[in-house]
Amino acid sequence: MKTLIKDARVKKGLMIRELAQLLGIDQALISKFESGARKPTLAQLRQLSSILDVDFHTLKVQWLKEKVLYEIGDDALALEVFKVAEHEIKSKIDSKASIPIQKSLSKTIEKIDALHISLQQLRAFDSYRIAQALDLEYTFESNRIEGNTLSLKETDLVINEGLTISGKSMREHLEAINHKDAILFVKELAQANTTIAPRDILAIHQLVLRGIEDAYAGKYRNVQVMIKGSAHVPPAPYLVEKQMEDFFYWYQDNRNAMHPVLLAAEMHERLVTIHPFIDGNGRTSRLLMNLILLQSGYVIANIKGDTKSRMAYYTALEEAQTKGKKDTFLKLVASYELAALERYIKVLGS
Repeated sequence: MKTLIKDARVKKGLMIRELAQLLGIDQALISKFESGARKPTLAQLRQLSSILDVDFHTLKVQWLKEKVLYEIGDDALALEVFKVAEHEIKSKIDSKASIPIQKSLSKTIEKIDALHISLQQLRAFDSYRIAQALDLEYTFESNRIEGNTLSLKETDLVINEGLTISGKSMREHLEAINHKDAILFVKELAQANTTIAPRDILAIHQLVLRGIEDAYAGKYRNVQVMIKGSAHVPPAPYLVEKQMEDFFYWYQDNRNAMHPVLLAAEMHERLVTIHPFIDGNGRTSRLLMNLILLQSGYVIANIKGDTKSRMAYYTALEEAQTKGKKDTFLKLVASYELAALERYIKVLGS
């Protein structure tokens, strides 16, 4: 534990006092963490994971190991205790509440995993042109969900040719340009393959609203909002920061335990339910979802923006938000990822 923390701090180029400032604690406490004289709390462990870009799972395993060794030490009965405890711990883990996966969803995930393996074998045939075309479609569809009226061709002319479209608003032009830049940023994050942190979501949102609502870009909202046409009422502004902290705690606890497609769908639903921003929540949530998919070697799940698809998407979200039933939304995201993989593989193999 102490070696992990110190090595990560040094690698980050942080002084002890700088790390202490970021954690909001006394620098003497950091020294004690690094000498092994004190153990961080679980909350501090999560902060250290985020600030130092150290895998939370790795940190927590070491943290728990040292807690157990401290309690039991070298007692002669230690191994016998571990054997007895192992059975009880496994039973508790198995019975722990988890997201029930319907049979149809399970079959979709199996198909996705099979295609994921096939995709890796075809990666050598991937090209920038394919990615550019698919990214264009993603920008078009994601913006269309939110009411942007640019056609696919007009979106292409705006972001790739730098042209302006007569009769279209400046906001619609900026939405297209910003989304393209946000995709590039998400791909950079995916390549770095570090744990997703609050600053990453704020940076994605800043790009989404850049030049449109600069005063609110990359900042949590400080006013109450309502979602047009939805029965779900987002939390009051004073609850947003706390709910976002819980959001990242949930992510840290589940990022290595859930299938990436289900994790991506869950993170999307949880973020858009909190609705932490005045505007741009939908686009930011879908970009976060696809960041998680890209990190695990999957492809962008492009939720369509036509009327029928948009209604199915919003209905599934509202069911999760107001009734706590997430199966429909999980199945919807999984179906889009399956379709995206099938298409990607077809293009690469043709």
